Amino acid sequence: MAKFFVAGTDTDVGKTFVSCSILEAANGRGLRTIGLKPVAAGGELLNGQLCNDDALALRETMSVELPYAQVNPICLTAACSPHIAAAIEHKKITASRIVGFCRGAMMTPNDLCLIEGAGGWRVPISPRETMADVARSLNLPVILVVSMRLGCINHAMLSAESIRRDGLSIAGWVANTVQSTPMMYYEENLLTLKSALDAPFVGELPYTSKGGPRAVCNEISLEVLEL
Repeated sequence: MAKFFVAGTDTDVGKTFVSCSILEAANGRGLRTIGLKPVAAGGELLNGQLCNDDALALRETMSVELPYAQVNPICLTAACSPHIAAAIEHKKITASRIVGFCRGAMMTPNDLCLIEGAGGWRVPISPRETMADVARSLNLPVILVVSMRLGCINHAMLSAESIRRDGLSIAGWVANTVQSTPMMYYEENLLTLKSALDAPFVGELPYTSKGGPRAVCNEISLEVLEL
C-alpha cells in the first residue's frame, strides 16, 4: 500500500485539486484509492451534517467507500486557521487524535492513500501544535503542491527545507496553476523549481475552470511515486 501526506506551500494552492487528480489517475489503473482530509476549516450543513467541500471532493473521487466522518473526522465551521476555528467552537485538537483517526481509516484495504493537510506546512492546529506535527507522527513521504504564481520559488524552497528538517522525505512535487491569468516567466520559474527543490517532479497541472481533476489527471506521472 502506498501512503502519502499531501502538503501545500500555502493555503489555496490546490492541494485538493492535485490530490483528486492523483486519485483519478490511480483509479484509471484500477487501484483502490482513499483520500483523507482529517482537519478541515470551513464547513456547511449538508443533510444535518457539517461538511467541507474539499473533503466531499476527495470522497467523491476516491474508489473506496468510506463514511464522511472517516474522510473528514474534524470539520470546523469558520474558514480560517484550524486553531482559531477550534477556539471559536471551544474544541481541542491534538496531533495524536488526528493521527489516530488517520490510522483507523488507513486500515481499510487500499492501494493508495492520500492524507491532505490543512493550509501550509506549519499551520497551527492548536496553540502548541501544527500540521507538521501530524505529518511527523504519521511518518509518511510528502507530496508537495506548489502554486505557480509570483513568490512560489521562495515558498516552495522554505516548505521543502522545513519538511526535510522535520525528518520527512519529499516523494515528489506538483506544479499547479490556480489563476486564470498566465504567470509571467512561467517556464523560467518552473525550471528554477525543478533545480532548487531536489525532489522528483510529479507533473504540472494547467488552470481549468471546468472539467475538474479528471480532465487533467493524465498530466500526473504516477511512476514518479512508484505506483
